[in-house]
Amino acid sequence: MNNPQLNDRGGLRHLLTIEGLPRETLVNILDTARSFVSLSGREVKKVPLLRGKSVFNLFFEPSTRTRTTFEIAAKRLSADVINLNIQSSSQSKGESLLDTIDNLAAMHADMFVVRHSQSGAPHLIARHLTRQNVINAGDGRHSHPTQGLLDAYTIRHHKKDFSKLSVAIVGDVLHSRVARSAIHALTTLGTPDVRAVGPRTLLPTELERLGVRTYTDMAAGVRDCDVIMTLRLQNERMQGPLLPSAQEYFKSYGLTPERLALAKKDAIVMHPGPMNRGVEIDSAVADGPQSVILQQVTFGIAVRMAVMAILAGQGGYGMTQTETGTSSGENR
Repeated sequence: MNNPQLNDRGGLRHLLTIEGLPRETLVNILDTARSFVSLSGREVKKVPLLRGKSVFNLFFEPSTRTRTTFEIAAKRLSADVINLNIQSSSQSKGESLLDTIDNLAAMHADMFVVRHSQSGAPHLIARHLTRQNVINAGDGRHSHPTQGLLDAYTIRHHKKDFSKLSVAIVGDVLHSRVARSAIHALTTLGTPDVRAVGPRTLLPTELERLGVRTYTDMAAGVRDCDVIMTLRLQNERMQGPLLPSAQEYFKSYGLTPERLALAKKDAIVMHPGPMNRGVEIDSAVADGPQSVILQQVTFGIAVRMAVMAILAGQGGYGMTQTETGTSSGENR
């Protein structure tokens, strides 16, 4: 079956989910993102790759962090950016999703970045369009592919080689599109030990089929890990009482300095944000020397730039040997 995300030459046409994408496609995105990051790893370059192109950010559910990083990424590529809060406009007037898309496409949009509470909405839009590219910025509980890719980029930046890693994803995996995307990215890139850690009520039943080991004991789940990724409790998506209380959750599954000490000494700590301090993570860990949480945000801009550039047929722009990291031995 053909992948609707790929064109007839196997190139990326839309980014809707990481699931089913070839490893080579993921590596190309990560390598292209690396070309946009300065050698210090602290800033992202501006390039003219999307000059004259229009990127429409369509957010049908609230978001600040993701929408802002997409906006910055598009502007760093010199695109014209239009931000639309669909909740307060056409949808409240009874206009259908595809009617909205048709009207915006008529305004000469080149690319749509779509966030929607319903799983599959970006796929529906992508199937409907013939010219524009679609990027999924999060749909329901299904997928958040650019988050999974920026997590993979951050891990590769610090650990170089996926083939020797143990990664623990801790928390509300059941309701997390971030966790699903991270799992697909990590397994596709060859990570041999991916773990999901949390109470049984928050662990999906299909994880073992994805090659993920599950743990309900926090100490066992994070022991000897190279990477610990904590997730927030998504109370807005929970149906019924799945946990006794946030305080009880922290006692059993909060990432504290004592639990972090069970991982490898050079383990890194990640979080997709926004953080609930004192619920899934202790402030001493979030602000500690092993935390790369703020770096994830910076790398997220470069990864989203890479996706947009590749969709526009401009992947790999300006990648020199030094910028790609090959001179420093970074694993490709």
